Amino acid sequence: MDTMQEIALPTERVLARIEGAVGWIIFNNPARRNAMSQDMWEAVPLAFDRFEADPSVRVIVLTGAGDKAFVAGADISQFNELRSSPETVAKYDGISDEASRRIAKSPKPTIAMIHGYCIGGGVGIAVCCDMRIAAEGAKFGVPATRLGLGYGPSGVKRLMDLVGPSHVKEIFYTARHFTADEAKGMGLVNRVLPEAELESYVRGYCNTIAENAPMTMVAVKRTVEELLALSPAADLAECDRLVAECFASADYVEGRTAFMEKRKPVFRGR
Repeated sequence: MDTMQEIALPTERVLARIEGAVGWIIFNNPARRNAMSQDMWEAVPLAFDRFEADPSVRVIVLTGAGDKAFVAGADISQFNELRSSPETVAKYDGISDEASRRIAKSPKPTIAMIHGYCIGGGVGIAVCCDMRIAAEGAKFGVPATRLGLGYGPSGVKRLMDLVGPSHVKEIFYTARHFTADEAKGMGLVNRVLPEAELESYVRGYCNTIAENAPMTMVAVKRTVEELLALSPAADLAECDRLVAECFASADYVEGRTAFMEKRKPVFRGR
């Protein structure tokens, strides 16, 4: 029987524990479908610090509490306070970007175990993981164009590396929800399983990975990362300028206001 060790974090909205060779991160905000608040983003690197320092942890699984969602995006109720000016956007994005970077750059294999809604920031977290295993009822989507916000090049690049440019455009342009089977067809998820089988399958998958050579996996992970590196010709400054324009726009104010008021936004392209 594997022993379980709870990891203390500064917020109860992210739980972390070690079970045998597996480190678990559970996004624990079920009342809001595990939408990511700033304190949740801040907790992710702390959990990874602990897992990466422990040689007994061979694989890391990220999942959501309850049965409704993996992560249903960022907690938009915080945006008026924490993401309403260029300065607050930069601060918030710095915190969420660091959490995403730690997931993506971890030397240990990472798996997103997805059930229910995986939306916006949830997709962003999932694509930072090495593999995504989903339940049949999972729903995926990125509603950026319904909110008028911009997505930075690093997040778009990670998604594009998985699904290709045409599917990235479809995901963003339509902002619709995609089924688990559609996500698998795009290459966004590796496996789709019945809900009742998801956790047992992931646990078995983790056991298989944990038995294999850690140094080989580190080498493969870094090699894949280098092979997918951005071209030096990419104009990232222009990408960042366009994202900043989105956050400075009246459409962004309209998008988040309409979301909070539960109405359809009216965008004017300015």
